[in-house]
Amino acid sequence: MKLTVFGATGRIGQQVVEQALAAGHEVTAVVRDPARFTVTGAGLDVLRGDLSDPESLRPAVAGRDAVLSCLGANKRADAASGIAARLTRSIVTAMDAAGTRRLLVISAGPVGPEAPDDPFLDRLTHTIVNALFKDVYDDLRQMEAELAASALDWTSVRPVRLVDKPLTSTYRKAVGATPRSARSIGRADVAQAMLSMIDDAATVKQGVCVAY
Repeated sequence: MKLTVFGATGRIGQQVVEQALAAGHEVTAVVRDPARFTVTGAGLDVLRGDLSDPESLRPAVAGRDAVLSCLGANKRADAASGIAARLTRSIVTAMDAAGTRRLLVISAGPVGPEAPDDPFLDRLTHTIVNALFKDVYDDLRQMEAELAASALDWTSVRPVRLVDKPLTSTYRKAVGATPRSARSIGRADVAQAMLSMIDDAATVKQGVCVAY
């Protein structure tokens, strides 16, 4: 497949690019500063992109089988300004203009519904985390609202607490739901899950929680 990855310099984005290349896909990585991007490989094209200008992104998404966005707020102030929603809006606009339909984005587990019958400690943690990071999750909720209002075949990938660990391929995926006791997920597994959803019709126009 021909894929475009936004946020490719991030820890999930880099995993997406590396795993996609290893699977034999052609990958266009869109980054602000190509000098910071160290991944190399056959089938990789690195483009400098201005996410404030949807028209400049059009060549990066035209003719793609899917676009994967690993963008997110690096600072709380960015989240408060609605950066995820704003940048995603640029990507959606560029894809609409180019006629590209499949979009997968990284969101967060707490944006989705609470898990049924969660243990008390998990429910308490969920409440505390939602309160502490309200600005981050509000931004992601607005991002998901932008997707829902679009005509694209979108999927919002909702990882729970992110950790760094080797690929396990043992995660759970819950379409439109949150699995019980969903406490953590490795970034490499998030990348693998995201790539596996590209051709999964059950995930189209859905939020999908991923967790161990």
